[in-house]
Amino acid sequence: MSTPILISACLLGAPVRYDGEHCRQDHPWLRALADAGRLLPICPEVAGGLPTPRPPAELCGGDGHALWAGAAQVRTATGEDLSAAFCAGARAACALAAQHGVRLAILKARSPSCGCRQVYSGQFDGQLRAGQGVAAAALATAGVTLFDEQQLTEAARWLAANEAEHAPR
Repeated sequence: MSTPILISACLLGAPVRYDGEHCRQDHPWLRALADAGRLLPICPEVAGGLPTPRPPAELCGGDGHALWAGAAQVRTATGEDLSAAFCAGARAACALAAQHGVRLAILKARSPSCGCRQVYSGQFDGQLRAGQGVAAAALATAGVTLFDEQQLTEAARWLAANEAEHAPR
């Protein structure tokens, strides 16, 4: 079973980060998945209508789960509330995942959208805290297994085990 894998577009070299840059990951496993046509790139922030470049933003008051519960917001350092755009992008990521039967996502670490283990503190002080970004929280709630670019070996193991488990007998 070769289901597609959702991936943060910046990890494939798309210049969609807030600063107009990318975070290309040149990893043999990702190259093999790309060559096999299995990667579905998305930038939830761009999908939510935000421009590139754009001001940096952080989750204030909690992580992505807290935002969905109404207890947090995504704000720029000047206080602009970008929560609606981040939610729209997360919905787009979830819709893409559902449309293609995605069970695994490789997301950009520490991003207010895609961070799946840590996000910045919300104080614009460079400090990290445990938690998930807005899109990561939505994807996790939808049952998608999440890894970031620092966990590619673990993601490859997860995929191999799950595809072996679901292989026709």
